[in-house]
Amino acid sequence: MTNVKLAVIYYSSGGTNYQLSKWAEEGAKEVGAEVKVLKVPELAPQSVIEGNPGWKAHVEATAHVPEVKLEDIEWADAIIFSVPTRFGNMPAQMKQFIDTCGGLWFNGKTVNKVVSAMSSAQNPHGGQEATILSLYTSMYHWGAIVAAPGYTDPVIYGSGGNPYGTSVTVGQDGKMIEDVEATVKHQAKRTVTVAEWVKKANQ
Repeated sequence: MTNVKLAVIYYSSGGTNYQLSKWAEEGAKEVGAEVKVLKVPELAPQSVIEGNPGWKAHVEATAHVPEVKLEDIEWADAIIFSVPTRFGNMPAQMKQFIDTCGGLWFNGKTVNKVVSAMSSAQNPHGGQEATILSLYTSMYHWGAIVAAPGYTDPVIYGSGGNPYGTSVTVGQDGKMIEDVEATVKHQAKRTVTVAEWVKKANQ
């Protein structure tokens, strides 16, 4: 396989989307991709984070994860985004980062990036699909190529059957209800494979 460079970019306050990102990293590496797992900068006030023990613990546990930079977008052949839903849309933290990519977009640096997305919410119809689709809307403006998983593997049905991207329900205990590990890995492999096709075609 061509050495596809994948950036897995996430926002997580409780750890779910960080875990999804780590599974995506594993899946992509299994097919030979070079992977960076990167978080978007936190915008919430420190006082709010400090007041939520779970959020504070996650921030501390992932202090070692580098924050995404514009250079990472330019570096990547493919990007997987992983975000929780916020009222059916992506979190402000992710939107803020995407909004900073205007210079890259203006200079054509986002064209033909192969992208895919994942999401989570606290109930099965909590906005996961709308969140993924809202993120893809920005990607169409980028000139990116969306590699949605569709129904390309039976594992997708076992984890809820979301054709737009892996989505998961998170219980009140903070644990994922569906078993989505295999689905995430399939989505990552598919994203890398499509990126390989695009990369070879442009050589």
